[in-house]
Amino acid sequence: MRAVVITRGGGPEVLEAQEVEDPAPLGEGEVLLQVAAAGVNRADTLQRVGRHPPPAGASPYPGLECSGTILALGPNVPSRWAVGDKVCALLSGGGYAEKIVVPAGQLLPVPEGVSLTDAAGLPEVACTVWSTVFMTSRLSPGESFLIHGGSSGIGTFAIQIAKHLGIKVFVTAGSEEKLAACKGLGADVCINYKTEDFVERVKQETNGKGVDVILDNIGGSYLQRNLNSLGVDGRLFIIGFQGGAVAEVNLQAVFARRLTIQAAGLRGRSTANKAQIVNEVEKNVWPAVAAGKVKPVIYKTFPLSEAAEAHRLMEASTHIGKILLLP
Repeated sequence: MRAVVITRGGGPEVLEAQEVEDPAPLGEGEVLLQVAAAGVNRADTLQRVGRHPPPAGASPYPGLECSGTILALGPNVPSRWAVGDKVCALLSGGGYAEKIVVPAGQLLPVPEGVSLTDAAGLPEVACTVWSTVFMTSRLSPGESFLIHGGSSGIGTFAIQIAKHLGIKVFVTAGSEEKLAACKGLGADVCINYKTEDFVERVKQETNGKGVDVILDNIGGSYLQRNLNSLGVDGRLFIIGFQGGAVAEVNLQAVFARRLTIQAAGLRGRSTANKAQIVNEVEKNVWPAVAAGKVKPVIYKTFPLSEAAEAHRLMEASTHIGKILLLP
């Protein structure tokens, strides 16, 4: 099969589509997929430079989500799955390839009304947002929610599912075009972080109270400002460190307003934990997708041979929504 190989740590140019060996034989509870499309995620760019290695036993090729068709079933795969089924999957790696072996617990059916290609843009964002903001931070109808990077793949998904569930949505983004896209998806308050102080704007829009939950991909440089933007019993969930991993923080606000700081990624979780998250997503998110309330926002697709171009676009941060690779 063909797959995108990281030939050495470095810039996008180190990505090469090469002929490689087919995946290993199927183990207990595993399925083999013919990949239709793979989502490109920021974690893939970190893996490329050597900062986010795959977990033990995972494919060495990048790619944390894909869509495709089931080609073969290993022993003891649940009877709901059959050869020929159209699915999408949460992966530990290996999506940038023509074939991939996936634990059956990490499969989702392609939702009604979504194309097989577009479905590749759903698993990572849906599982990230649902596991962090809803399962852990327990964001609830009637609360308020600030999303940093509202025009990203995660942001465009988070806006839609939160609005569908009756939550007031605040977003930050760095251009008027991105803010307009967020507004079009339902965001209530759109803040240009380059021209406005998001803490001040949040306070203004909440009559000084602050928001209930923040989903943050920036990390260190935003930590104190995020804490200052939260209301009593507010929850901050950190999923990235684009602004650094180290910060000095005044804990007075945490103590005074009973704030909670949480952080987690998806990739390093156990197979059982991923299966639990996927199950929750199918139960809670997939009906909203099938009803057209939440849609994958696809910005651009590239052939597998142009993975380097896809990474350049991801790192330029000019896109709105998801970038996909097509084998």
